[in-house]
Formats: sequence, structure tokens, C-alpha cells
Amino acid sequence: MTEIRPLTVEHLPAYADVISKSFATVARDFGLTKENCPGHKSFITNDRLKSKFKDGYYPFGLCIGDKIIGFASLTALNNGTYEMNDVSVLPEYRRYGYGKMILDFCKAKVKSFGGSKIIIGIMEESTVLKDWYTANGFVHTETKKFEHLPFTVGYMEWKAKTE
Repeated sequence: MTEIRPLTVEHLPAYADVISKSFATVARDFGLTKENCPGHKSFITNDRLKSKFKDGYYPFGLCIGDKIIGFASLTALNNGTYEMNDVSVLPEYRRYGYGKMILDFCKAKVKSFGGSKIIIGIMEESTVLKDWYTANGFVHTETKKFEHLPFTVGYMEWKAKTE
């Protein structure tokens, strides 16, 4: 049975592994290494993830039974805006709709929190990823180039429809 459930710091080693393995395919495809991009998600550490735990941080795992196969987190910002991070599905579970399941869950969760907008940052050069988010209701808002990153960061947002 597949379900999405809240995670705690006790689950951290398991979901850090999911994030790392999921983003390793991106690192490989774009030539990212610990030397040229040490902060990339494929090199995530438990300590870096643990530092995110504070009020307004919501980690969720997509689980089949007790196994975490996907992950995403929401962080409350302000004015009903939430940042979504680390959206990931283990490579062997891709192409089954699990990513969309996680995305739809996060949209519904933001609405249930009384929020109205999700913002994300992605690797701008990943047109497949950008197209996927666009197909799922996100709009590209801007790009930024950071000296410490060997790629451009693209920003996208999703706004809840007002009824």
C-alpha cells in the first residue's frame, strides 16, 4: 500500500538516502561532483537535513509499506507562501506517477495549512524537470546565477486557485 506520511528526525537517515540516490542521477547527467558542487542534494548529509528541523518545516515520505521511496518537504515562509524542497523519487520507482502524487499531496497540504502559494528552485538547465513542473501547474518566475554553483537556478511557483 502506497501512502504519504509525515516524517520525523528519527526517519532522517532513511530519507537522506532517498534524496541522495534520487539526485545522484541529476549529478551524473550534469557532471556535478563534490568538487564542483559540494552542496548538491546528491551529497546531502544527515547534519544538513537535521538543521532544517524547526517550526514550520514539514517533511513527508512516500512509502510502500515501511520503505520510503519518495520525499518532499514544505517550509512555511510568510503570507501563505511555502517553499517546497527535495522532491525526490528513487530511480527504480520513477515513471509510475509517484512524483505527481507527491506534488499533488504538497499542493493539498499547503491549502490545508491555509496557504496559497508554493515556490521552488530548480536547475534551470534541466528542461525535463522544468517542463514537468510546468505541466503540473507551476509558472517560471525568474533565474539567478550564483558564483558557487555550476548551473543557473530557475524559480517557479504554483498558486492555489481561489474559488
